[in-house]
Amino acid sequence: MSQPNSEVSVGNAVFSNDKPFSLIAGPCQMESRAHALEMAHAVKEIAEELNIGLVFKASYDKANRTSLSASRGMGMKGGLEVFAEIKETYGLPVITDVHEPSHCAPVGEVCDVLQIPAYLCRQTDLLVAAAKTGRALNVKKGQFLAPWDMKNVMTKVVESGNSNVMLCERGATFGYNTLVSDMRALPIMAEMGAPVVFDATHSVQQPGGLGGSSGGQREFVATLARAAIAVGIAGLFVETHDDPDNTTSSDGPNMIPLNRLKDLLKWLQEFDRIAKNGSFTL
Repeated sequence: MSQPNSEVSVGNAVFSNDKPFSLIAGPCQMESRAHALEMAHAVKEIAEELNIGLVFKASYDKANRTSLSASRGMGMKGGLEVFAEIKETYGLPVITDVHEPSHCAPVGEVCDVLQIPAYLCRQTDLLVAAAKTGRALNVKKGQFLAPWDMKNVMTKVVESGNSNVMLCERGATFGYNTLVSDMRALPIMAEMGAPVVFDATHSVQQPGGLGGSSGGQREFVATLARAAIAVGIAGLFVETHDDPDNTTSSDGPNMIPLNRLKDLLKWLQEFDRIAKNGSFTL
């Protein structure tokens, strides 16, 4: 069997479990062209100041919203046009979710990384289609999966001819409307050889917790991010927004206010330096 690459490079972002963490960040939804460009510019400035590799994230379609009436984003055509403009204007690599196999090829023509949503991580046709684009993949671990089950998910991608795959932890279902993060999942998935990413904002999500939409506990993002960084990870996934409490996006309660992002990342870099300076095992 082919093996995953232990290091995945996307633009100036290098994802490797034993190197300084790189960042996947941006708003949950692509709300408008103007907002996406503003957010890309702001996040880029923060990442450059802190010397952190960055992949800009937004979703052109949130196909798994709780309510039928919920806003889903700009759609694929409009979203890809904005992604192309962000790449040209700011020189940033970009990542977005794909939900159907037929979306993978056109998205892969523009986006540098394709993201497989947690709910869809076992969908073989989707994984194979995404792998065949040749783009790097960030596969979110399903809330219903044990970390060791991700080996089968990863193998589907690698055996489809793509070794640039990252495995992303985003919490496990615990009862109703609640997720918990088991930090043991991070070294378990790292043992598989692929870079591991921790999704700090979706890990505090409360799926369907507000009835017609998901809730979240933003106050615990920093705690979980610190714990994951201390374990040692290749990448940190953080959704951020300039006004997260007044957005139609699905993850407002989880997203980090943009004006707090730099301080959070600067603080986490200190833990990352310690975590990557040697190791201890029993």
